[in-house]
Amino acid sequence: MKPLLAMLLLAVSLQCVAREALPEAADPVLEKRVVKLTSELRCLVCQNQSLADSHADLAIDLKNQVRAQMQAGRTDAEIRSYMVARYGDFVLYDPPLKMTTLLLWTGPFVLLLVGLLGLGAYMRGRRRRLADAALTPGDHARAQALLRGGNDKP
Repeated sequence: MKPLLAMLLLAVSLQCVAREALPEAADPVLEKRVVKLTSELRCLVCQNQSLADSHADLAIDLKNQVRAQMQAGRTDAEIRSYMVARYGDFVLYDPPLKMTTLLLWTGPFVLLLVGLLGLGAYMRGRRRRLADAALTPGDHARAQALLRGGNDKP
């Protein structure tokens, strides 16, 4: 039992790998700028987190690139343009509305409309099927007999 417990503790401890703290810029104003810009950019690995929030290796590399470009004197717009040129409009949390992103902006509404039209068609067909399935007088009498607790013959 003790070797099993020791192996379990060893396996759990391997999951707790510590990393070094991320380097911060010597200039706190620059670091605020890095955080602000990276919070507007999407992590390409996580896709539902910003670069500022992500701990993926690629996100850390991209944050370091942003920091280095800021230290080199580039503006936020230049850095944003560089990221879009390299990774596409997907890297932006708020992509611009243009022909290449039109499906991105209208896709959810189109899918919702198609779903509602499909639901409406299904409900109309169901209503017609139920209307066509009217009870005959014999079926009605048999149902009444069953409800009264009798047998299924009128």
